[in-house]
Amino acid sequence: MPSKNDIEEIIKWCEQKKAEEKRFVAVEKNPFRDKMAWTFRYPLIEIDRPTEVAHESSLVYDSTTKTVWHFLNGNWRKVEPDFVVK
Repeated sequence: MPSKNDIEEIIKWCEQKKAEEKRFVAVEKNPFRDKMAWTFRYPLIEIDRPTEVAHESSLVYDSTTKTVWHFLNGNWRKVEPDFVVK
């Protein structure tokens, strides 16, 4: 699944889009679908949209906590980086 760098790149992109658009809520096409295999099933990224109304097939970015969420097994879950046991 995702690496820490992948998540940080998505967060950085979302922050940049939010600053450019100057909107409270934004829904954008996911530009990472071809770059990061784990994001292929999420066609949209919803920036600052409440999970109660966000589409279940989207990634949701919460700028207050700087976290990315996805819908998995009936619940919204924070996207966490894989950990490597050395």
